[in-house]
Amino acid sequence: MQRLLTGLQSSGALHIGNYFGVLKPFAEMYDTYESYLMVADYHAVTSLRDPAALRQNIFNVVKDYMAVGVEPSKCIIFQQSQVHEHTEMAWIFECLVTVPFLELSHAYKDKVAKGLEANAGLFNYPMLMAADILLYDTDVVPVGEDQRQHLEYAREAAAKFNNAYGETFKEPKELINKQIAIIPGTDGKKMSKSYGNTIPLFGSKDEIAKAVMSIVTDSSGQRPENVYQIHKNFRSESELATIYEANKGSYKALKEALIADIENLVAPMREKRNSITDDEVRRVLKEGSDKAREYAAKKMTDVRQKVGVSLI
Repeated sequence: MQRLLTGLQSSGALHIGNYFGVLKPFAEMYDTYESYLMVADYHAVTSLRDPAALRQNIFNVVKDYMAVGVEPSKCIIFQQSQVHEHTEMAWIFECLVTVPFLELSHAYKDKVAKGLEANAGLFNYPMLMAADILLYDTDVVPVGEDQRQHLEYAREAAAKFNNAYGETFKEPKELINKQIAIIPGTDGKKMSKSYGNTIPLFGSKDEIAKAVMSIVTDSSGQRPENVYQIHKNFRSESELATIYEANKGSYKALKEALIADIENLVAPMREKRNSITDDEVRRVLKEGSDKAREYAAKKMTDVRQKVGVSLI
């Protein structure tokens, strides 16, 4: 069985883009792999400096995955910060790659262009991500088409280390679902917590309605394109053709139809999520982090020996 690793930052409430891009695909395939699911809390520190919010977000990410049907008994759910080997390995990779190489990161350039602070953590982000992936001899990583570069960075880090110190790391492959499109946010750009343009996945019906009603509409075409691009993730295009034809020009009615479809999907998952306790999450994360740490520690023992810092 191949090993799969994925994760989500605990930087804010998850949104429907996260559901279709990460949670739903993972829930549909994770039990066909030896799956590792990481709560990427140290990655979140690049942009979030509210300890209480970060702590709550860690609980929320685990509850979100469990609410969409992920069974902790069938995968390893762990907290990145509880496996110290991640940051140690990232430092070694940072010593192997160049500054110009890291400057090529699309994600870094995009976030800086959007006005986010260009801190060193954001700049070095790809090497921590490489450590996340490579420590577990990961075979495949599910990513969106726009995240392909993350795997290229991981493969480059693996190759740099292998060339310098001998064969150690497996070069992972990306697992891209061609059917998953980039979900637009309420402003028409990619839906992202960083941009504040999201529709909350587990928000109340009123919160979802407020977000949908704020979607920027374009009156130049036959339909409100931003609304439609979100809506087609909930219904077939043939079903939508009937709805959008019957409500041509009535953007309010079309937004209300989208709200109803989101609520139909989310309501049962929201109910399940509300039944999951913080103590249950603590138990899941402890058990998963212990297992992840055991594997990462063995890998790191080999790495330290090859680098030369181990005196044994």
